[in-house]
Amino acid sequence: MIRRLGSVQAGSSPVLYQGSAQAQALCLLDTATELLMVRRDFRAALETCERGLESVAGLPEQEDLCSSFRYGEVKAALCIIGIQALAELNKWRVVLEWVLQYYGAPEKMSAKIMQMCILLYTKVEESSIILESGGDWLKSPVNQSLPGFGTVAELYLLHVLIPLGRFTEAESLAGNSAAFSEEQRHLALEIVECKREESRPKTPPESSQGEDTTNWTDPNPVTQRFQAMVRLLHRSVLVVRKGLYSFPFQKVALAAVLLYLLLVRMDPTLPSAFPWISSLLQMFRQMWDAMFAPYYRANISH
Repeated sequence: MIRRLGSVQAGSSPVLYQGSAQAQALCLLDTATELLMVRRDFRAALETCERGLESVAGLPEQEDLCSSFRYGEVKAALCIIGIQALAELNKWRVVLEWVLQYYGAPEKMSAKIMQMCILLYTKVEESSIILESGGDWLKSPVNQSLPGFGTVAELYLLHVLIPLGRFTEAESLAGNSAAFSEEQRHLALEIVECKREESRPKTPPESSQGEDTTNWTDPNPVTQRFQAMVRLLHRSVLVVRKGLYSFPFQKVALAAVLLYLLLVRMDPTLPSAFPWISSLLQMFRQMWDAMFAPYYRANISH
C-alpha cells in the first residue's frame, strides 16, 4: 500500500501541477484584462501579465487537443495585454525587448504580436526598430504557413520597408506567392515602383531657348537677392507706366483750371470780375465759332 500510494503520488504530481498552472494563468489573464480595460491601472496590468507569463513558462508548448487550454493562445494574450500596458505607460521603446524575453527569438512570436509591434512602432515613427525582427519572422518557413502571415507581410511592406526606402527588399517581398495572391502581387509592385519614383530627387528643367542655366545652380545668396530685386523693380516700373498711360491728365488739367476760375478768380460780388468774365466768354465764343461754326461765320485771320 505504501509503495502503491507512493507510486500514485509520484505519477500524479506533475498533472496536478500542470492543472494548477493552467488555472493560475487563466485567472491572471482575466485579472490583467480587467486592470487594463476597466480599472485603467496599467502598471498593475503589466505586473499581472508578467506573473502569468512566468506561470506558463514551465508548461509544454505542444497544444493538447483533448483540452480546452491552449498554451500558445494564453501566452500570446498575456503578451498582447502587456504590450498595451507598456504603450500606455509610454514605454514603447522596450516593447520588443520585453516580448523577446518570453519568446527568445523573433521568428517564434505569434502573428498577432508581430502585427501589434509593427503598428506600434509605425505609430511612433520608429519603424527601424522592428526592421530586423520583422524580416527574420517573415523568413521563417514555419511562419509562412500561418493564417496571419499575409497580414504581417502587408504591414511590413507598407509601414516598414517602403517608409525606410528599402525598395529592393520591398520588391522581393511583394513577389512572395506565400504572402500575396496574383492580383495583390501586381498591386504591391505598382505601389513600390510609385514610391520609388517619388523618392528620387527631381532635376531642374532644361532651358528650351538656350538660356543661361546658372540661374538653377548658382548657390550665391547675394546673386539670388540681387536678381530678386531686379525682378521686383521691373514689375514696379511696368505697373507705374501702365498707370501713367491710363491716367487722364488732360481732363484733370481742364477740371483744375475751371475750378480755379470758378472758385478763385470769378467772384460775382466783385465789380472787377465782370469785365474779366465778359472777355472769357467772348474768347470761348470765338473758339467755338472757329472750331464748329459754318465756314461763312468763321473768323479767319490772315
